Amino acid sequence: MNGMLQIGPVMLPVTLLAIITSVLAGQWISAWLFRRCGRDGQLPLSRLLLAGLLASRATFVAEQFDAYATDPTSIIDIRDGGWNATVGFVTAWAYGGWLAWRRHDWKVPLLVGLAASTLVWSGAHLLAAASGSTMARSGLPAVEFRTLASEPQSLQDFRGRPVVINLWAGWCPPCRREMPIFAQAQEEYPDIAFVFLNQGESLATVKQFLAQQDLALNNVLLDADTQAATIFGHRALPATLFFDSDGRHVDTRLGELSRATLTQRLTLLNRPSIHDASKEKRP
Repeated sequence: MNGMLQIGPVMLPVTLLAIITSVLAGQWISAWLFRRCGRDGQLPLSRLLLAGLLASRATFVAEQFDAYATDPTSIIDIRDGGWNATVGFVTAWAYGGWLAWRRHDWKVPLLVGLAASTLVWSGAHLLAAASGSTMARSGLPAVEFRTLASEPQSLQDFRGRPVVINLWAGWCPPCRREMPIFAQAQEEYPDIAFVFLNQGESLATVKQFLAQQDLALNNVLLDADTQAATIFGHRALPATLFFDSDGRHVDTRLGELSRATLTQRLTLLNRPSIHDASKEKRP
């Protein structure tokens, strides 16, 4: 689930809002049913949700252990968006079923509240997927930007292989932190085109930043008028968009990427799709 919601000057991740909304909905319904049944006390729904979140994070860390092993402190930095949602939901439901079996007076309010949280989360996920369908259909935009040599470069020139477009700026701390990760990734994944689309800064500023940070990045483009923010609909930085070899938009990450969460997405992006397989089978 991707996207940002702007409330005044504040940009909030849709994923975070969906989690908060689903938790509050489940808690409210559980408490209402509990009181309606004439019970006192508080249901442990928050424990179920916490167990689900911990299991979700732990599973993702295990899946990307090699990436996290290089920097163990990044394991607790959940800002990278590394979760296994399936394991989280299964854990929460399994724990809820066990508690309901032990305490029959908790059964209905507990499971109904958990179901409400699941439905709210699933609904938010479907809405987010529907909102991203327009970009998936339009694909990689035919728009030109300037290279560091002041030459025009179209994004369409990168079609024919997977493309990763990173919207960034030198003044953005998360952008600065993830740049070395991207620099390493472009060496490890030579079949993927990495495009670093600077937002709103001058040629001199960008060159100075790259020199100071000792970054050797390919395909650094300048978007002085921040056209990309309008085209892609993402004004918060950093934002990273993933396109397959046919130019179809397949994923977006809003916010900082860690080595683990970038590796996960690049592995999936580099995997042959069903669409690619069908093309190979054609005579």
